[in-house]
Amino acid sequence: MSNLNFSGSNISMRPANPNDSIFIEELFRSTRDALRLADNDPEYVEEIIGHQFNFQTLGYGANYPNALTFIIEHHRERIGRAVVDFGHNSVHLLDIAFIPVARGKGFGKTVLQSMQEAAKKICAPMTLIVDQANTMARHLYLSLGFVVESVHPPSELMIWYPPVSQRPLG
Repeated sequence: MSNLNFSGSNISMRPANPNDSIFIEELFRSTRDALRLADNDPEYVEEIIGHQFNFQTLGYGANYPNALTFIIEHHRERIGRAVVDFGHNSVHLLDIAFIPVARGKGFGKTVLQSMQEAAKKICAPMTLIVDQANTMARHLYLSLGFVVESVHPPSELMIWYPPVSQRPLG
């Protein structure tokens, strides 16, 4: 699969390769700051985060064997990753994350809109699961037309349906 470029944004996505493994783990670790607030030994917390990363990696592989991991780049610099499962009936976003300096800059919106375009082309809905406490992500998804399909605290399954194309009869 070749790189995907987003017109005018200097953002691209490419399939991850073995050289990205350290970046992917460091990115994961950068999303776990809440655990570092706990009153525990810092080495113990880092060990727990390492276990979480391993469990996530194994879980994605076991539950979504056809999922693809993409590296998101801005001006050819790695700024994030997206894990996407292109299933038989839907496009499921398993994970999207950005390095701290790239968060809140609109990159996620750009990437999600391009995924919605891809889902639209194949007439498939797009799904994702969001933590209810992640209000920024939840707000973004709602603004992009996702709706809550079901609630399983502490998370929600959200879905976006592509618009139905209008074809003339006959």
